[in-house]
Amino acid sequence: MPPVTQEPPAPAAETKSVIDMSKMNEGQRAALQVTEAARESHDDLSFVAHLFMGRWRPGKLYPLTEVDADEKARADKFLAELADFLREKVDGDRIDRTGEIPDEVLAGLAKLGAYGIKVPREYGGLGFSQTTYGRACQLIASHCTNTFAHLSIHQSVGVPQPLMLFGTEEQKRKFLPRVAGGEISAFALTEVGVGSDPARMTTQAVPTGDGEAFILNGEKLWCSNGTRAGLLIVAAQTPPKMVDGKPRAQITTFVVEAKAPGVEVVHRSQFMGHRAIYNGVIRFTGVRVPRANIVGGEGRGLKVALTTLNAGRLSIPAASIGVAKRALQIAREWGGARIQWGVPIGQHAAVAEKIRRIAAHTFAMEAMLTTTSRIVDRDKQADIRLEAAMCKLWATEKAWMCLDEVMQIRGGRGYETEQSLIARGEKPYPVERLMRDNRVSTLFEGSSEIMRLFIMREALDPHLKIAGIALNSERTWGERIKSALNAAVFYAFWYPRQWLPFGGGSPAGMHPHLAGGMDEVAALSRRMARTLFHQMLRHGVKLEKRQVLLGRFADIGSDLFALAATCVYAQKLLQDGEPAAKILMLVDDFRAQALVRVEQNFRGIGRNADQHGYDLAQQVLAGEHQWVERGIV
Repeated sequence: MPPVTQEPPAPAAETKSVIDMSKMNEGQRAALQVTEAARESHDDLSFVAHLFMGRWRPGKLYPLTEVDADEKARADKFLAELADFLREKVDGDRIDRTGEIPDEVLAGLAKLGAYGIKVPREYGGLGFSQTTYGRACQLIASHCTNTFAHLSIHQSVGVPQPLMLFGTEEQKRKFLPRVAGGEISAFALTEVGVGSDPARMTTQAVPTGDGEAFILNGEKLWCSNGTRAGLLIVAAQTPPKMVDGKPRAQITTFVVEAKAPGVEVVHRSQFMGHRAIYNGVIRFTGVRVPRANIVGGEGRGLKVALTTLNAGRLSIPAASIGVAKRALQIAREWGGARIQWGVPIGQHAAVAEKIRRIAAHTFAMEAMLTTTSRIVDRDKQADIRLEAAMCKLWATEKAWMCLDEVMQIRGGRGYETEQSLIARGEKPYPVERLMRDNRVSTLFEGSSEIMRLFIMREALDPHLKIAGIALNSERTWGERIKSALNAAVFYAFWYPRQWLPFGGGSPAGMHPHLAGGMDEVAALSRRMARTLFHQMLRHGVKLEKRQVLLGRFADIGSDLFALAATCVYAQKLLQDGEPAAKILMLVDDFRAQALVRVEQNFRGIGRNADQHGYDLAQQVLAGEHQWVERGIV
């Protein structure tokens, strides 16, 4: 372990948690302390955070503005050139088969500026907004998901994003022109024994005697782009500091030169999909890293990593939209061309149901991402933690649903490779490749399970700030009693409002049909808020362990956000001159499907078999049901 550095005690607000950790083991306590210390803090709650509290704040989403005219002209030109390049130079099937993105493709992307889409122009980038970046990700992923992954990892979580958020001016001028010009960057956080538990990180950086540098030792797993990167963002444990008389783990992030002595690519990982992802195991042995390469300050590395992931998380739903639109195109073309029993298969109700699901959810996915991206573009400091997490969770799961549906529509042809289809003289729709490549989308940058827990941790935060101290046995009785009295006053006013039949209201100027949808979301948000409060009263501090139950709330909240975003996005399309009948048809169909899910989740909160299922799973883990496994090799 690196030596412990003694620092003055942090302010009470930093050292005292509202979460009761008295019954946690040391590993759980350490992990929670590190993670909580790295959480972003915002006084102004986001639209979704208010939604979980039963508060209606449509002004945080509406109106949906367009990017400024100057950028729009530049962006349209860039995207048109990018589309031409993808069609003419990028063979997605060949990249998948060979596991390599050709050097000429990488050079062509660099020439277009695709490695620095969001990097400010003064540092050599294109300086585009989050909205334009999302459009580019969607475009690339619809054609070649390997190329998308390569570019997205580079600028969403690689060197550009953390430097733009936390870098010093010197760091920006030194590194951003390199990465914007095409020098590949990577992000190194995960380790063999460390996924979502940063307190167990083993990679360490120990300061040199003169304090001018750190010596980095450790090994990182699944470092995407790492096997070809010139620069890496690396998270490592640095000497812990004393907090309340106890050492607390410190994590720091560094920019590391891939060619520095001691940096070694140990293994290139191979996967079911994304076969050209350049992902591998990177080992650091005595690597000297200048102190000037610390990003965001010593001990703030996890905050840098989590904030970077939060900001970069929007690229994945953008790709999911591109994939879903490709699925919709395939379903439309094949559903109209394939004849069975005398009519196109799209006219059979079972297939039409699938096409309907793909179309409605693709529209809603685009609405969620566009709405969230415009929030970012209006205010770079805006709190979008919940919105970004919901976009990532919802879009990746719904894109997988779209691919599953189009696989069924295509039948055996969907399961067949592009090369085999070409050899037989058929149009090579890439359904098989799209499925392999996109299965990982619900896993990386936060699995669906982690996303649901993250959403609910953030959703419960206002309640924890109000009543958490009263329930925390580690606090003094004086603090707990004061907290309980304050909470009683707050809930005496807050709770009755969640039953009142008003408190909604749509923004002025909305189409009456869409205004009705917004009112419905407002009413359902109050139902969600009071139902969550009931579960807090029922389970107390044990609610955090009811992960399946909390997941239902996360799904309700995500569907409500999707409904609100769909109405806001539809209003913008109507203002832009799109036909009302077609837009409202999509909105109504998505609304019908989403409300069915919302009602199912509400019913599941009150009546479920969660505990029975958990008990069964523990019996399986204990080996009590190995008899079910009989008959396999």
